[in-house]
Amino acid sequence: MARVCEICGKRRGVGNNVSHANNKSKRVWLPNLQTVHAVVDGTRKTIKVCTRCIRSGRVVKAA
Repeated sequence: MARVCEICGKRRGVGNNVSHANNKSKRVWLPNLQTVHAVVDGTRKTIKVCTRCIRSGRVVKAA
């Protein structure tokens, strides 16, 4: 499960690039994921989490 936040489940967003001439091509927006050493169920694990989860305190970082 690459490019998915393991806390909130945030994943890529899809849409279109729209040019000035109104040409459309597909594109994706990837979440800002960081690899963090966190305490999960009392053990230290390396998880991928989005920066919003880190800032809001949903992740307890391991020392």
